[in-house]
Amino acid sequence: MSETLSEILKKYRFEFAPVVGLNLNAPNIARLDFSAANPLLTPETLRDTNTFTTIVEQMLQTENAEVGIGGYLENRVIYRRSQLFEEEEPRSLHLGIDIWAPAGISVFSPLPATVHSFQDNANFGDYGPTIILQHQLDGTTFYTLYGHLNRSSLKDLYEGKAVAKGEKIAEFGPFPENGDWPPHLHFQIISDLKGMKGDFPGVCKPSEKESFQKLCPNPNLILNCRIFE
Repeated sequence: MSETLSEILKKYRFEFAPVVGLNLNAPNIARLDFSAANPLLTPETLRDTNTFTTIVEQMLQTENAEVGIGGYLENRVIYRRSQLFEEEEPRSLHLGIDIWAPAGISVFSPLPATVHSFQDNANFGDYGPTIILQHQLDGTTFYTLYGHLNRSSLKDLYEGKAVAKGEKIAEFGPFPENGDWPPHLHFQIISDLKGMKGDFPGVCKPSEKESFQKLCPNPNLILNCRIFE
C-alpha cells in the first residue's frame, strides 16, 4: 500500500528549512482564535481592515506575544467580511496555517522546488499576491501555497523556475495589496491542484471537511511549531 502525503511528510518533518524568518517556537508566539468564540470578531470590526488589524494587535497583546499562528481546520467567522466566501453554505473552514506578523517578513522554500504558478488574486478578502511551489518527496509530487504576499514577490518569477531549499521566495505583504488583510502569511500544503494555477481554495465548506483534509494535510508537518504538538 502506497504511503499518503502526510506519512511521507512525517518522515522528513525535521529536515525542512524554516518557511518564515521567525522562530515559530519562541516564547513570543501565540495561537490566535478566529472562530465565533472570540467576542472581538464582530461584523463591524471585521469590515474595516484598519480596525481588524487593531483587533489582531490587541489579541497579541493579550497573549504577551509578537507573532500569532493558527487556523488549520478552524471554523472561522472572519470570512464573513468578504462576498468571496458567501454561498448557500458559506465557506468557513480554514485549510492552511496563518502566521500573523508585520509586513516585510521573509518567506522561504522549505525544500527544493520549482515555481508551479503565481498570480495576484486581488479581490477584497482574497489571497492577494500568491505563489505555488511544486515539490517531490519519495516520488510523490505535491505543492505548497503562499498567500498574502507583497507584489514585489511576484517580480522575476516564471513557471518552472528552480528554487533551492531555504531560498527566499517572498515577503509578507501590507494591506491593501495583500488581499486587504492584516499582514500575515497563509501557508498551505496541497496534494492535487485539480488543474488550478496561481490559486487554490484556502477555505472550504464545513460539509467538505473530509475531502479537503485529504487534499490539504496539516501544514505543521512542515512548519514544526510546538503550539500544535
